[in-house]
Amino acid sequence: MELWDAYDEKLNKIKGMTLIRGECIPKGIFHLVCDIIVKHADGSYLLMQRDRRKHFGGMWEATAGGSAMQNETLLDCAARELREETGIDSDSLLEVGRVVSDDYCAIYVEFLCVTNCDKDSITLQDGETIAYKWVSRNELVAMKKSELVTERIQKFIKELQG
Repeated sequence: MELWDAYDEKLNKIKGMTLIRGECIPKGIFHLVCDIIVKHADGSYLLMQRDRRKHFGGMWEATAGGSAMQNETLLDCAARELREETGIDSDSLLEVGRVVSDDYCAIYVEFLCVTNCDKDSITLQDGETIAYKWVSRNELVAMKKSELVTERIQKFIKELQG
């Protein structure tokens, strides 16, 4: 059973309230999701392909990420998700934006990780990802809705490079 902290729309933790993954979240209550955009020092971006058995299976994601566990900080969640889904260890995570989603009862906190890792050293997480590739900013921004899990990330890529 996965437990989450409950938050209001301003990312204030609601004391005494615990959310359980898979259970209905009351209107106006949110759980925290951290997404990490990985940019290589050479300017390319990391894309991860979702396992075909998952929701949006086979599509590409421009982030590593997932829900914060109960009592996990923003940065701890982002670092854990980055490590689990890519094998990249980084303590250099820069918050680049937040999106409140009433539809998903989630607050998405977007981070940027700039790395100089060996581009062939990316690891896949069993049951989560099946492939990865590095693409240019222009390739990422040009991806179609049918290829990329969320267009929300394309907005952040555009903003990051003006």
